[in-house]
Amino acid sequence: MKKISKYFIQGLIALLPIVLTSYIIYWLVKTAEILLSSVIKFIIPDKLYLPGMGVAAGLLLILGFGVLLNLWLFRRLFEAGERLLEKVPFIKYFYNSFKDLAGFFDAAKKKNFNKVVKVDLLDNKDVGLIGFITREDFKDLPKNLGDKDKIAVYLPMSYQVGGFTVIVPKSRITIVDMSIEEAMKFALTAGLSTGKK
Repeated sequence: MKKISKYFIQGLIALLPIVLTSYIIYWLVKTAEILLSSVIKFIIPDKLYLPGMGVAAGLLLILGFGVLLNLWLFRRLFEAGERLLEKVPFIKYFYNSFKDLAGFFDAAKKKNFNKVVKVDLLDNKDVGLIGFITREDFKDLPKNLGDKDKIAVYLPMSYQVGGFTVIVPKSRITIVDMSIEEAMKFALTAGLSTGKK
């Protein structure tokens, strides 16, 4: 009976990430198809519609939005909309969390997000948190936010979307020899993943 349980757990652990990833991709594709197919069918006759046009339209929509964000006026309007969302009590928590997560994949921001560190919570360095340096220079920010002896570190939360940005003395951090991807995997899985394959 123990061997059957062991094999079952091994199979579950191996299959669960594949099944969940496949389901999320399937859900995204299906949702895009359902939402956008009705719009496409409104524009073109039903007989000309081919399965997959909704997904293609979704990808083009995302690409178009990215292009528009490079236009000054559109970017300013988008930022004004973001500021409004960040003031709505309940919505702002979800929006900011999703924005933080999406920001992790932004290549433009990754250049400032390139060092993995351990932030020591106690003087004896017995307790620490894994984080990522986001800012080492505070010259363009208010004086009381940080100085030359401080550093900004993003601390992701395990199994949750979001995290905290803390400003700590440089003496409290230790550089960790780990890639961003390995460290993020380690932090998000509460230390269960070694990150290396």
